[in-house]
Amino acid sequence: MRHAYSSFKRVLLGRPIATSAASHERVSRTVGLAIFSSDAVASSAFATQEILHVLVPVAGMAALGYLTPMSLLVVVLLAIVVFSYRQTIHAYPNGGGSYIVSKDNLGTLPGLVAGASLLVDYTLTVAVSIAAGTAAITSAIDPLRDHAVATSVVLLAGLALANLRGLRESGRLFAPPTYGYIAIMSLLIGYGLLRTVFGDLGPLPVNEAALNEITDNGALLGGLTLFLLMRAFSSGAIALSGVEAISNGVPAFRPPESKHAATVLTWTGTILAVLFCGVAALAEQLRPTLSEDETILSIMGRAVFGGNSVLYFVLQFFTAAILILSANTAFADFPRLSAVIARDGFMPRQLAHRGDRLAFSNGIIALAVASAALLVAFNASVTALVPLFAVGLFMSFTLSQAGMVVHHWRLREPHWRAGLGVNALGAAATAVVLVVILVSKFTEGAWIPTLVIPVITLAFLGIHRHYDWVAEQIRTRPGDVDEVVHHTVVVLVAGPTRPALHAVRYAQAMRPDHLFALTVVQDGERRADVEKAWDAAGIGVPLHVIEDDYRDFTVPIEAFLTRTDARWAGDTLTVVIPEFVVHRWWEHLLHNQSALMLKARLLYRRNTVVISVPWHID
Repeated sequence: MRHAYSSFKRVLLGRPIATSAASHERVSRTVGLAIFSSDAVASSAFATQEILHVLVPVAGMAALGYLTPMSLLVVVLLAIVVFSYRQTIHAYPNGGGSYIVSKDNLGTLPGLVAGASLLVDYTLTVAVSIAAGTAAITSAIDPLRDHAVATSVVLLAGLALANLRGLRESGRLFAPPTYGYIAIMSLLIGYGLLRTVFGDLGPLPVNEAALNEITDNGALLGGLTLFLLMRAFSSGAIALSGVEAISNGVPAFRPPESKHAATVLTWTGTILAVLFCGVAALAEQLRPTLSEDETILSIMGRAVFGGNSVLYFVLQFFTAAILILSANTAFADFPRLSAVIARDGFMPRQLAHRGDRLAFSNGIIALAVASAALLVAFNASVTALVPLFAVGLFMSFTLSQAGMVVHHWRLREPHWRAGLGVNALGAAATAVVLVVILVSKFTEGAWIPTLVIPVITLAFLGIHRHYDWVAEQIRTRPGDVDEVVHHTVVVLVAGPTRPALHAVRYAQAMRPDHLFALTVVQDGERRADVEKAWDAAGIGVPLHVIEDDYRDFTVPIEAFLTRTDARWAGDTLTVVIPEFVVHRWWEHLLHNQSALMLKARLLYRRNTVVISVPWHID
């Protein structure tokens, strides 16, 4: 069974990578862009549509006139955040992002809040990216529209598996879709705007059926207000998702790490700004009708390239691919951040362990499970998930930039005033956006992360208290070294078999103070047979036989051990369990697992040691 499992694992994940080879698993700038920036770049595919989802029910087709100024406002915020995080990358080349910056400069509690915010943001990033990618697929393939959730979960499982194979390998896999998406989107925007300039392509006819469905048969909900514009802006601001990821993953780059990470961050901001504004400008010219059944990008792709053209399907393919693979940004950073927090003692320590492929496998699996739960709970709907999305993102932005302000003020390194000014502007801008999001989207779902983030923070503190308590309990105290251990050993047997004899001889080698064998039978006749056979075998260790009518051997054994404890108080009680081992996986199915069940029960028994003595059947 063990060999079959190992072979399957090698096929699925690949051969193990030695820890000494970790430096060779670092990535270049081009691969790093695909790994850490795909989330930010991909948001250009749905951020514009999310703005329209807020404005169209209120303003109808007139909402398209607000796209360009609102997109420019988002790009200004993007520029501020990019310049701010370049400061973070150079100040903290070992990564950790908002968590480390906040913890070092603002204190443990703000750091934990930043960490919880990022973990929530990464989980929602995966859910939103997968849901958006599924929407792109179902826009082009009608039969899949009724199976969005199942499609999303299958895509999520494939993405998690790719990341379990390791960072560099997943980067090679994700680079072609990222650069393919950038190329086809540039072609769509450039060619589409060129056609509109020369009059070859004009505004699209209004899809009255789709518009009536969104606006309740043309009845608009009212005029545009500052509150609704704030909501629309906060929906567009999700385009900034993933910008902070590079600051968390600085150690993943080849040396010089900070320089390469800062370069990739600048590339990311530039590409995102161009694509985001380009989509808004093209939408303002073509005036596509917002639809529940098809994405804005798909509608414009049909108009620019032709609905049955190869380029349209290339657009949909790369859009779906990058939206799905953009979740890889979270898969790269969630496990790394979890490992950092776990090493500080605020998350389970298993999250800090690397798997065979040097990936933080437990963190990848935890992220996949949490994201799948969100996809199922929210029916794989981007619009339903987006209101939850931005709270954690801008909370971590604000805390990180505030921490950098304190960092510059405290250390006063060369050019610290300029850095302080940049980070202060970033902290103020992101704080304003955070307030806008909380005010405008609280009742639509923003209350959920607002509640979840403090709960996770409290969980962090509880885990840390547990680890501190355990460390105190296991600490060596005066007198522990001089303690004398007395042994009482009980060997559990079914009868005078070779495995039982082997276990008894092992127990005798321990030279215990008291030693005897123990068996459980269901009737007196069986008891007599066992005692007679034991005496005839001449093993030389007394046998205690317990009769039990209820067929649960664990209960009478535990009762016997309790009586033994009382008889020799102060002794360490050792239970020796003989086990015979077969070699084929299917042969294990032919034998009960009574020893495993008993060990599980005895694990929680105080002052009791359990030893398994295997007997291999050749």
